[in-house]
Amino acid sequence: MRISTTGFVFITALSLAACKKNKATDETPANAPLVKEPATAVPTEKAEPAAPVIDRGALAAYAVLPAVFENPDNPLTDAKIELGRRLYFDKRLSKNQDLSCNSCHGLDTYGVDNQPTSSGHKSQRGSRNSPTVYNAAGHLAQFWDGRSPHVEHQATQPVLNPVEMAMASDKVVLAVLKSIPEYGKAFADAFPNDKTPVTYDNFGKAIGAFERKLVTPSRWDKFLSGDDAALSADEKRGFLTFTEAGCTTCHTGVNLGGHMYQKAGLVKPWPNQKDLGRFDVTKAEADKLFFKVPSLRNIDKTAPYFHDGSVADLPEAVKLMASHQLGKDLTETQISEIVTWLRALTGELPVEYIKEPTPYPSGKTTPKPDPS
Repeated sequence: MRISTTGFVFITALSLAACKKNKATDETPANAPLVKEPATAVPTEKAEPAAPVIDRGALAAYAVLPAVFENPDNPLTDAKIELGRRLYFDKRLSKNQDLSCNSCHGLDTYGVDNQPTSSGHKSQRGSRNSPTVYNAAGHLAQFWDGRSPHVEHQATQPVLNPVEMAMASDKVVLAVLKSIPEYGKAFADAFPNDKTPVTYDNFGKAIGAFERKLVTPSRWDKFLSGDDAALSADEKRGFLTFTEAGCTTCHTGVNLGGHMYQKAGLVKPWPNQKDLGRFDVTKAEADKLFFKVPSLRNIDKTAPYFHDGSVADLPEAVKLMASHQLGKDLTETQISEIVTWLRALTGELPVEYIKEPTPYPSGKTTPKPDPS
């Protein structure tokens, strides 16, 4: 039989391939391990932490910020508020005419001056940190030691303090006001039923009226009102950490503080014990080292912290509070979570409401600055 050249080549190729295969098989040990190609790893997505769920029943301890903190003994009118605004910014109500309420409680800096203690007459320093004036009308009392019952009374105090605005007496203050012609009309408009409208009591009422609308609603208020999306997942987690740590012992209510007194160093002694706090007002031994619990609203903007202004860093303040007030050493993660939520308490400044007015012109008898 005749085999074609093409067929011969094909058969030969098959034979050679078979020989090579057999040779390779023969040279492979019988007990050689079976090596498998490594499987290609399939990347898996990192599971996101479960979104925190806040029981809305637990929010009953808080309240939405009102548009105004009313005082039935000082009903608000536009004329009274406008007068209070002017008095708040008027530096002629200080001895050297270089300080106003706004100097220590800057309305465009969240109601504070961001100093440990404020600079007063002749650059003297007070012994306590100046708290924010925003939302303060909703506190149980004013000043760190609660010596003023409301903002109307509080407004009359720094003007006469020799370390602060240093006016000699309320009569001197009234003399300044009466020397400025337009103030006479403004007081008459604000207190139309008073035979003598320019009084020191009305001076405080006017400033108090202005301060009662110094409120700063925030995303926290939207959340309390039912808008679950107002807070991020991280902020909600921070609130839960805040509550789990026990911070709600003091920080609840509409202002998350400002509604009670508490001892500085409740569990672990506070480093600075020179200031005896509310004891200076009541003289009761039980009130030693007690101070009004500060509001947490706008806390990220109102450093430095505490009655002595001793801490400038918010995370450090949280750490110290947990240690001295609760006896707990929070982790860095816990502190970070709490701070994230606290920053959600920063509210909106009432930009139009706090615009500084042009001062009324001084009169012929208006005193000159006195630096002595």
